[in-house]
Amino acid sequence: MKILAIDVGTGTEDILLYDTEKEIENSLKMVIPSPHLKISKLIEKCDNDIYFDGVIMGGGHIKQSCQEHLEKGYKIVFNELAAKTIRDDLNQVKSYGFEVSDYSDEFKDYDLISLKDVDVNQIIDIFSQFELDLEVDEIAVAVQDHGYSEDMGDRDFRFEKIREKLDSPKAPEVFAMEYDEVPEYFTRMQSVIKSLEDQTDIKPVIMDTKFASIVGMCYDDYVADLKSYVVMDIGNGHTTVASIEDGLIQGVFEHHTSSLTPERFEELVNLLADGTIKHEDVYCEGGHGAFALNPISKIEKVIVAGPRRGIIEDTNMDYYYATPAGDVMMTGTVGLVKSMEYLRK
Repeated sequence: MKILAIDVGTGTEDILLYDTEKEIENSLKMVIPSPHLKISKLIEKCDNDIYFDGVIMGGGHIKQSCQEHLEKGYKIVFNELAAKTIRDDLNQVKSYGFEVSDYSDEFKDYDLISLKDVDVNQIIDIFSQFELDLEVDEIAVAVQDHGYSEDMGDRDFRFEKIREKLDSPKAPEVFAMEYDEVPEYFTRMQSVIKSLEDQTDIKPVIMDTKFASIVGMCYDDYVADLKSYVVMDIGNGHTTVASIEDGLIQGVFEHHTSSLTPERFEELVNLLADGTIKHEDVYCEGGHGAFALNPISKIEKVIVAGPRRGIIEDTNMDYYYATPAGDVMMTGTVGLVKSMEYLRK
C-alpha cells in the first residue's frame, strides 16, 4: 500500500510517499514552498483585476499581497468560500476593500486564481518529471486549523478544542480524523476535504499539523526508548509543547514563537513538566493557552522539531533534534503515516 502524506506548513509543504512494503527511510520525499507563497507570487506578477475561486486555505501572505494589489488600482474579488482564507467573518473581508461575489460574466476578463491547500495534480506532475508513476492508495493531510466560532476568538476556540480532546491522558495520534469525522467548525480542514473530492476518489485522513509533528517526534528511534519527556514543535508562527509519560500526553501549552524568550521558554517547559502550569501563564502573554492533567516523573530529554528549532540552543534545556525516518523535515509526514496506522488498527 502507498500512502501520500502531505504536511502543509507556513514555510514549506512537506510530502512523503510511503510504500508499506519498504522501510520508511526509503520513501520518496519532497519539500516545496508552502501554497500561500505560490499564490502571493501569482498576485505580485499580475497586472489585472483578480477573481479568486476555490476554497479556504492557509492565508499566510495572501492578504498582504491582495492589499498591495488594491493599492495599484486593481480590484480583488473572492467567491464566498475562498474569501474566508482572509477572515471567517465576510464583513471583515469586505472592510479591507475586497469584494465577495459569486462568479459571473462580469469577471470574465479578470485573472482567475484558485485557492486550495493541497494540489494532488501538481504533486503528480513533479514526480512524473522523474519518470515516477505516483500510484496512491491513501492520502493523509495536515494543516493548522484554529477552528471558527461566532462566540469566541480563534485562539480561544483552538485551545478549547485541544482541551476537549485531551480530557484525559491520550496518545497524540488521537488528533487524526477520518474525513467524515472532521467537525464543521474546522473550516480549513473541511476545505481540504472539499478540494480533494474534486481531485481524487480517495478519502483522506486529516490532522492538525502541530500534533502530526508531535506524533512524528515520538516515532524517532531515539525517542522510542524514552518514558518521560517533553516534545515541542517550534514553528514560524506558533510553538506547541506537550509533556509525555508512557506514550500519553499529560499536558500542553501553545504560544506565539516570537513571544518566547529563552528564559521564559525554559520556565514554561518546567511548569508544564511539574504539572503546575496554568492557562493564564500563556494566554495573558498573547499565547493560545496551557493546561496540565498530570506532572511527568522527570524530563529525560526535550525533543525538538520545527523550522525555528534553533531557538532551543539559547536555553539550558537538555534537547535532542528529532529525525524520524532519518529526516528532520519529515516529522509531520511521518506523524501522519503513524497516526493513520493508529486510526485504522
